[in-house]
Amino acid sequence: PDNISFKGSVAVDSETLGLRPERDPLCLVQLSSGDGNAHLVQLDRENYNAPNLKKVLSDKSCQKIFHFARFDVAVTIKLNSKNPFTWASGWKSPIYCDNRIILSHPHIRIFVREQIVKQIEELYGKPDVIAGVATGAIGIGMLVADLMNLPFIYVRPNSKKHGRKNQIEGQYSKSQKVVVIEDLISTGNSSLMAVDALREEELIVKGMISIFTYGFDISYSNFKNKNVELYTLSSYDFLLEQALDIKYINDNEFKTLKEWKKNPSEWNPNKN
Repeated sequence: PDNISFKGSVAVDSETLGLRPERDPLCLVQLSSGDGNAHLVQLDRENYNAPNLKKVLSDKSCQKIFHFARFDVAVTIKLNSKNPFTWASGWKSPIYCDNRIILSHPHIRIFVREQIVKQIEELYGKPDVIAGVATGAIGIGMLVADLMNLPFIYVRPNSKKHGRKNQIEGQYSKSQKVVVIEDLISTGNSSLMAVDALREEELIVKGMISIFTYGFDISYSNFKNKNVELYTLSSYDFLLEQALDIKYINDNEFKTLKEWKKNPSEWNPNKN
């Protein structure tokens, strides 16, 4: 029903015509809050338009409990190759990576924080300051600085138009050694703008650690030209291999995603 609402948590189970997500269509989704009532959603396999189900599944205040989450998520979440996402750059993409969701899951954000700290200590020892690139890396950057007991600053894309008109927020001193934290690297342009701002203030940028990179050739060239070391926890190519291995995507989707990476600025979903 339109007014359906679950408080706290809801159990979710799916029924398909088989056990292969890439082949067997989703037919039914079952929902229950544990009060003895079950809600059955029979899907129209022509368009899978289920606005009330989408509302429940996208409600971040309600925890979803799956019987076999990897399978259930694989059959309910698909790549959007026919109606792709549009990036700020104008590029069309069949996939969207939102690392901000990490912050909503304590065990995941703790793991990511610890892995970044481990890389920093192995590569650079202990810097003087941790800097996050606004806005995506502010949260994870603060967590890293907290674990390392270091000062934290963050860098805006541009200076504010009011107040103190800062581009870099927080306290720092010239000649301090800084490691920059980023959540995602595409072309690298916005990340490197943050590096430029830090260098203009005479901070010494030791390198950058990012959660994820798409691995575009242009990003490697941009970082090389700016003489900035970049290390990441994961990458687009590794993500695709893992997604294919657990059957989250099928062979055709894997091919689409590989083709997109070759020339993302010119990719046309209608030709794939």
